[in-house]
Amino acid sequence: MKAIRRFTVRPVLPEPLRPLSELARNLRWSWHAETRDLFQSVDPGRWAFGGGDPVRLLGSVHPARLAELARDRRFLRRLGAAADDLDDYLGGERWYQAQPAGLPSAVAYFSPEFGVTAALPQYSGGLGILAGDHLKAASDLGVPLIGVGLLYRHGYFRQTLSRDGWQQEHYPVLDPDELPVHLLKEADGTPARLTLALPGGRRLHARIWLAQVGRVPLLMLDSDVEENDLGERGVTDRLYGGGSEHRLLQEMLLGIGGVRAVRTYCRLTGHPEPEVFHTNEGHAGFLGLERIAELGARGVDFDAALEAVRAGTVFTTHTPVPAGIDRFDRELVARHFGPGAELPGIDAGRILHLGTETYPGGEPGLFNMAVMGLRLAQRANGVSLLHGRVSREMFSGLWPGFDPDEVPITSVTNGVHAPTWVAPEVLRLGAREIGAQRAEDALTVGDAERWDRFTSIPDEDIWELRRELREHLVAEVRERLRASWRQRGAGTAELGWIDGVLDPGVLTIGFARRVPSYKRLTLMLRDRDRLTDLLLHPERPVQIVVAGKAHPADDSGKRLVQELVRFADDPRVRHRIVFLPDYGMAMAQKLYPGCDIWLNNPLRPLEACGTSGMKAALNGCLNLSVLDGWWDEWFQPDFGWAVPTADGVGTDLERRDDIEAAALYDLLEQRVTPRFYERGRSGLPDRWIEMVRQTLALLGPKVLAGRMVREYVERLYTPAAHAHRALTPQAARELAAWKARVRAAWHGVSVDHVDHVATTAATGTAELGGTLGLRVLVTLGELRPDDVEVQAVSGRVDPEDRIGDATAVPLKPTGGADLEGRWVYEGPLALDRTGPYGYTVRVLPAHPLLASGAELGLVTVPAGDAAVGTEGVLLR
Repeated sequence: MKAIRRFTVRPVLPEPLRPLSELARNLRWSWHAETRDLFQSVDPGRWAFGGGDPVRLLGSVHPARLAELARDRRFLRRLGAAADDLDDYLGGERWYQAQPAGLPSAVAYFSPEFGVTAALPQYSGGLGILAGDHLKAASDLGVPLIGVGLLYRHGYFRQTLSRDGWQQEHYPVLDPDELPVHLLKEADGTPARLTLALPGGRRLHARIWLAQVGRVPLLMLDSDVEENDLGERGVTDRLYGGGSEHRLLQEMLLGIGGVRAVRTYCRLTGHPEPEVFHTNEGHAGFLGLERIAELGARGVDFDAALEAVRAGTVFTTHTPVPAGIDRFDRELVARHFGPGAELPGIDAGRILHLGTETYPGGEPGLFNMAVMGLRLAQRANGVSLLHGRVSREMFSGLWPGFDPDEVPITSVTNGVHAPTWVAPEVLRLGAREIGAQRAEDALTVGDAERWDRFTSIPDEDIWELRRELREHLVAEVRERLRASWRQRGAGTAELGWIDGVLDPGVLTIGFARRVPSYKRLTLMLRDRDRLTDLLLHPERPVQIVVAGKAHPADDSGKRLVQELVRFADDPRVRHRIVFLPDYGMAMAQKLYPGCDIWLNNPLRPLEACGTSGMKAALNGCLNLSVLDGWWDEWFQPDFGWAVPTADGVGTDLERRDDIEAAALYDLLEQRVTPRFYERGRSGLPDRWIEMVRQTLALLGPKVLAGRMVREYVERLYTPAAHAHRALTPQAARELAAWKARVRAAWHGVSVDHVDHVATTAATGTAELGGTLGLRVLVTLGELRPDDVEVQAVSGRVDPEDRIGDATAVPLKPTGGADLEGRWVYEGPLALDRTGPYGYTVRVLPAHPLLASGAELGLVTVPAGDAAVGTEGVLLR
């Protein structure tokens, strides 16, 4: 018989074991080896069966075993030490507390998914894993972060394969009582609730689950409550599921409900209110509207509230392609805001304008979540240097008149949380070299001097480590492959061949990620004969482990999975190449350390960052990748290999795949496999080992999430907090009025004449080391010099006279306006470069509270050659 209701009966822990409950409820155990070892010792069999989840372990362990442990003095000493260590971690000073005054009192970090641990499956891929690593690194550094997300009752799908290799999706129901979360409750013990208004008088109710990620609380909103109708109960059913309205309601709950959840949490716990709100991708963009509504309820008008909200908001974009951005029909959005719906105090037209694609090629009938995110944030960033450039190009239409390089979107390159992703064997080796505490500091805060100690590790120790990790991977692959084939319908008698799958002595390549077409899962199959030759080479064979999920609605991605699976099923090669279904955190933590090469071959520049290669590198795995994302930024021959790309104009995709696949095969045949298999005088592959050593010592400290979060604090969070403090309601009103006045008067601004003279060259010509004296005549109309900045912009010029690598120098007004209302600006221009050189001048709005001169998207340049002196602006 099947149960009609399911619930969890939790054990009553003996008094001496009560600290186990607190250790299990704080997700620090997911990256703290000593705590995990403690839980494993409670019952190794149940620990393994429960997937290394302390909550499931404590819910299943036999009372007799608990009674036995309560009398075990050695276990109780270990338990006391673990509990004391957690208390010290939660309450002690860390990096953030040692910084100068002025940092944010708190930061709210919103994301649609969080990959903290496999025991809390609320992630689909890189965005969620990055968000989880961000929380964990913030905890290690002591950053007062509050995470905000949704609790999905089905999480993301579980993946299996049919007999013919087709992806199949399964959505297991997640019981919050079996997860490491607990309800946020009011003082009277009732669950804290929040409500959103929906069209037609309906209501969307949600409660708030709390996951404690070290020092960082993660608030997760759940709509599966009895007060909701069936449709509203399903809003938080699946991650990235449902149609447009379903997604819109998820994002309204995340953004608007998330702010309300933060306010509730701070009210109930006394946690400082956030000064900075960080929107991780556009899904949470509605949070800015809720904050505008909060200020409106205090009498602040929309324009002033917008300025105040923008000042304290950071927006991170993760997509390099417009297709990756959520866009909704404007009419759908309009129905959900205004009278009779949510945020009735804000005019729906103002809301719609925030998401309108006002640039050339934009679709006026769509509401763009990333566009709204950028308009509601004073600071924005991409997630690698290359992605920052791509983002500035992609969104440049929002700042007309400015070159893409000046679009106010910076970049903070992603990082990964080393304690989560580094194998215990690697951690032990590091601790042996520099001590356990120093190794922990090196992995969390980051310290290049500590990482330099890897250069002294003997070759034989590194090679033995790599072989041990490979052996672990081989065992894991065989176990998972056997389970997969049984799910596909194979009987035990058919599976004897699995005992010979992979070889711990063979060069092992890993490839695991989501399966959109641009990541090119099947590029390795482009020439199957060459791939087969590589796999079966008699002296230098390779073996490949592949994993990945296609989105349930992406049939083209599923066909790629099936194509790879069918190749891997071929009896000729199936001992050398495998596809493992249901890629997730638990698999990844085994996969990265055991590979010698991490392969990444996206279509450049469509990989925003690609952090899987970072996790591999932290375990001494070398990268073989297209120069995209983070690899474009940090590639050196010491760390791996760069796959040449054919991304020039005019190369069709089929030919491009052929060219890049051939380059990949060439690298493997001619450079990678010989380096792995050649032996030096010691009998070891000393050149390969040196690359592993350099990867650990030099690349390791760069790819840390601790480095990433420190950059966010120093470059984005702290300036945003200062701007937030400066934008009092009165200052916000004044700034909004100033912007309105400048926009209204900007049509009257012009550059009327530009002239220069070589002031230091005796010949009167432009020479290196000399200067030009510039004199510019501008009309400001109704504006004053305090409202603008006049700049000289100079640099080398290309054959079409476009200025590259430009430098902007402000010019100063001399005297007052003439009888026609024109102002004279003058200043020197240093000639610090040789070759074709040019300059222009421009006028920008200027105000102390602007984060960038491009913020308003207003600029005036000379109207044409008639405005330029006889010598022109090009110096050759």
